[in-house]
Amino acid sequence: MPHLSKRRFLQFSAAAGAAMLLSACGGGDDDGADIVERLALDPQFSLLVEALEAAGLVSTLKSAGPFTVFAPTNDAFVALLGEIGLSKDAVFSNTELLTDILTYHVLGARVRAAEVPLGDDVETVQGTTLQVNRTGGRLVITDFQRRTSNITFTDIHCRNGVIHRIDKVLLPELDIVQTAQITPDLSILVEAVVAANLAGVLKGAGPFTVFAPTNAAFASLLAELGVSKAALLADTDLLTQVLTYHVLAGEVRAADIPFSGGVANVTSISIPPTVAARPFTIIQSPLSIDDEAAARPNANIVATDVLCRNGVVHVIDRVILPALPV
Repeated sequence: MPHLSKRRFLQFSAAAGAAMLLSACGGGDDDGADIVERLALDPQFSLLVEALEAAGLVSTLKSAGPFTVFAPTNDAFVALLGEIGLSKDAVFSNTELLTDILTYHVLGARVRAAEVPLGDDVETVQGTTLQVNRTGGRLVITDFQRRTSNITFTDIHCRNGVIHRIDKVLLPELDIVQTAQITPDLSILVEAVVAANLAGVLKGAGPFTVFAPTNAAFASLLAELGVSKAALLADTDLLTQVLTYHVLAGEVRAADIPFSGGVANVTSISIPPTVAARPFTIIQSPLSIDDEAAARPNANIVATDVLCRNGVVHVIDRVILPALPV
């Protein structure tokens, strides 16, 4: 599906003037209003309109189209913020992340409810697919993250497309940094990646495999080293050495780890060039990492195969350390 102006496109909400202009079960004729004008008519979509403005997507959704928009309500936005542990300002000011989310709610054609290809992968303007099925007489969307959202109001016709209202914000395939940003338990890792100026690397084409320490893992490391979080984040040389030690070149899913005799020997990346690649050992059972530094407990791999646009993330419960004078 072709990409549209302003780096793809929109999403997020839509049944706009439905409550005011249409019956409560869907359907209505185009009265000349475009998608954004419809949304602006109904207060329950005020966060969607605000998000479109923040992402700079209003002019796109007012263009000729046609488009199909799966439109979350304000309640859906509030639920998302609670789910990912971020404030509205944090999400709306992250234009790249916001645009990825919004454009995931948009199809590049007018698709009425009766025309939705049930059970098939449907490509969005953002590029990630979603799937629509009928469950108990209701249309249900499954997003890339295997989350579901109900379509609660259908076929709100606009001059440049059609809107279907949904009760949950959909999440697409994201890059490694974005995936960490929407995972509350990886917030310190995000801070560390930004402090070490590695966000650009981990947003690159890759692919990469990242062993991602949780917030509790970082808290344990700080206690082990006897330093504050601020001190660790300020030591960019050490931070870079530690963070790159958690990254492999290439996408290595759990089933692809090259075990031999119950162990796998792998090597970290050497980015930036001043950082040496270093080996560590993955233990098959229980699935864990034995790092290069001596006399430290293994890091358990507690979640595997979090798929991203540019690689894969495995979550670990300890920060691993190369053999450095820390």
